[in-house]
Amino acid sequence: MARSCAICGKISMGGFNPQSSGMNRVRAHRRYKPNLHPMQVAKGDRMVTVVACTRCRRTARKTA
Repeated sequence: MARSCAICGKISMGGFNPQSSGMNRVRAHRRYKPNLHPMQVAKGDRMVTVVACTRCRRTARKTA
């Protein structure tokens, strides 16, 4: 299973490394990964640890 955000579902996506110079710009493949951190979320009457991206952690903290 790929690592993804438990709240918004953000997953890693593919892209290319930027080339700064050269006539024939060779594009190197790379992965853009989400910034995931563990977070405590209230699920029912108990706290559950989930892995969430930093944007969801920030939003959850603002509304709490």
